[in-house]
Amino acid sequence: MSPSFPSRKAAAALLAVAVLSGCASTATSRQAQPEDPWEGFNRQVFAFNDTLDRYALKPAAQGYRFVTPDPVETGVGNFFANLGELRTTLNSLLQGKPGNAGIATGRFLINSTVGVLGLFDVASHMELVGREEDFGQTLAVWGVGEGPYVVLPLLGPSTVRDTAGLPVDSYTYPLTYVEEDKVRLSLRALDVIDTRAGLLDQERLIRGDRYSFIRDSWLQRRRFEVNDGELGEDPFASDEFDFDDADFDDAFAE
Repeated sequence: MSPSFPSRKAAAALLAVAVLSGCASTATSRQAQPEDPWEGFNRQVFAFNDTLDRYALKPAAQGYRFVTPDPVETGVGNFFANLGELRTTLNSLLQGKPGNAGIATGRFLINSTVGVLGLFDVASHMELVGREEDFGQTLAVWGVGEGPYVVLPLLGPSTVRDTAGLPVDSYTYPLTYVEEDKVRLSLRALDVIDTRAGLLDQERLIRGDRYSFIRDSWLQRRRFEVNDGELGEDPFASDEFDFDDADFDDAFAE
């Protein structure tokens, strides 16, 4: 059985790059950024992801949005987000954050039962809300350096450290253990399309060079997550952007 990367994070990364890469190929010369020494390569991958989005993912998401009632779409997103609570529980424990691990465990149990397999986010209505954690964040807590920024084919924005954490995140995501290939792949496709549909309304927000914007925004948001908000207020929590921690993908949509 082949591993699958954690659905919400992986899909968000893919969509962030795919949606924002339209201007990459027309960029003029810019000052080199120390955190992005591989910019030439990254922009090429950025353009590849954009082509994938333009001709496949975005049309599928538009069709999904057209035929899916809003309550159903919300329920689908809740279902996949709920699966990620198990990853948060494990990584919270590895980081020495038992309180956040308890919150994630409680959220999973409540939403999986009272919330009908996670379709309803009952835990949030009970004000049981914590921070999402993954193995990239765990590596940061363990003292591993961030490394250069890198754009991954299909998966999108990352760093060397976060890329190293992806295999572990794969094995802490429940869909990895669905034995039936057709069911597993269908669920993952639904997850990606549902996440992309959630970005359709945000595509107008980006201005200027999209590659630079997504890189700088992603790095800022990622450092905010790694430091548990100690860098200050969440830069994407304003009314203008209308983002929240449970849907980090929206921070990088057009």
